[in-house]
Amino acid sequence: MPQLLHHIALKPLHTFGIDVYADSYFPFCENEELQAFISSGQIQPYQPIILGGGSNFLPVGDIHQLIIHPQKKGIRVISETDDHVWIEAFAGEVWDDLVAFCVDNGYYGLENLSLIPGNVGASPVQNVGAYGVEAGDCIELVDAIDLQSAALVQFSNEECQFGYRHSIFKEVGFKNRVVITRVVFKLAKQPAFHIDYGNIRQELDKEDGISLANIRNVVIRIRTSKLPDPAVIGNAGSFFKNPVIAVELAEQIKSKYPNVPFYPVDASLVKLPAGWLIETAGWKGRQMGRAGVHPLQALVLTNMGGASGDEIISLANAIEKDVFEKFNVRLEKEVNVIGQHH
Repeated sequence: MPQLLHHIALKPLHTFGIDVYADSYFPFCENEELQAFISSGQIQPYQPIILGGGSNFLPVGDIHQLIIHPQKKGIRVISETDDHVWIEAFAGEVWDDLVAFCVDNGYYGLENLSLIPGNVGASPVQNVGAYGVEAGDCIELVDAIDLQSAALVQFSNEECQFGYRHSIFKEVGFKNRVVITRVVFKLAKQPAFHIDYGNIRQELDKEDGISLANIRNVVIRIRTSKLPDPAVIGNAGSFFKNPVIAVELAEQIKSKYPNVPFYPVDASLVKLPAGWLIETAGWKGRQMGRAGVHPLQALVLTNMGGASGDEIISLANAIEKDVFEKFNVRLEKEVNVIGQHH
């Protein structure tokens, strides 16, 4: 039976590499283990936080809440037809290992999401996305445990209410209230490619044709060329969401900056790359104390060595302020900030 652990170092459990401790930590693999823990009443005094792969997690100081950490791994095909396959993956599985499994077996849908850091359990919460594809496009079911009742609950794709970097699991009443334990994905067995986003198509010209493996190779090549390895430089990938703004505001920005890239969302809204805004505001490659903006990708904030969570947040706030003053656009953090920022 898993034990409730105390005073656990969080540095190895998240990608920002901040040296902090958690007062209380409960890792588990099987549903019954978490259910027994809830039923024992030990969870009562705590306000729990759910931890996945720690790649979207910025602790500001030691954490005085209970961290619950699902760790079960496993990927398998549970059903298939001529056109589709249903795959279950457990919450503790590494996201990129799932993508590799799908590509190796000829299942279409997740290849554009190669090399996104984190675990499978967090993918519905964040509705992770890249290059015109989101996890929610392929998620059929999400299994979870309610931390108040210990009941097993299941969400259909529709019930997950997926949006851009958003889902019902971020809403009040669900955030840190349900622990995702298993996700079922529905993927295509017939070729269906998404290669018109970013510079995927031009990179594919260097490969021997369009295939799942080649798309994965290209996405990995593009990501590694721009993004630092968290094992070397602490970071959480994209720190900010790409803001969605009114067409009128986009036109005002375009009149000053004719080269601004944007992607239409609907008739009245467009999405702007946050990285472009940060770079144009002059922050790319800059440092504040021991926190920095990556020199190759302005969307990535880094721990240059020994930074505190507060230093990272101060840098993020300074960037938000500058971008707002320059463009009248508010940036929103994509990373979960845990603890109190002073």
